[in-house]
Amino acid sequence: MLYFLAAAALVALDQLTKLAIRSSLALGEQLTLLPGVLGLTYVQNTGMAFSSLSGRTGFLTLVSLSASVAMVVMLLRNRPFAHPFGKWILTLILAGAVGNLIDRFFFHYVTDMIQVLFVNFAVFNVADCCVVVGGILMAVYVGFFWERLEGEA
Repeated sequence: MLYFLAAAALVALDQLTKLAIRSSLALGEQLTLLPGVLGLTYVQNTGMAFSSLSGRTGFLTLVSLSASVAMVVMLLRNRPFAHPFGKWILTLILAGAVGNLIDRFFFHYVTDMIQVLFVNFAVFNVADCCVVVGGILMAVYVGFFWERLEGEA
């Protein structure tokens, strides 16, 4: 239950930040938070990472829904990823998938706003952070700790 509450809190944070951006910035408007480091730019992304598959909202909605269902099933089944660290990884990925799923379902685009200014990088959101951090942690977990931690669980 704790993992689902944590995922819900992350989804709420994601949706609140997206609502704040949609209600305070015009599409394409930029706001610098830390000069040369971090800013906010309101972007509507109909694709996924780096705007790949733009305009394929229906397909991406199904992908987000499928990923969300898979994470819920794995959290409930207690295998694989039975160790608490594995469950937190699934929680992050679930939160990110649901956060972007909500946008795709209701708006037919994902609201992105976080912009790193010191490199040329895609604009992203809290849900994207959850998916990326969860994905990196999953790779580390499976690659380096799987046998030891899953044996403990």
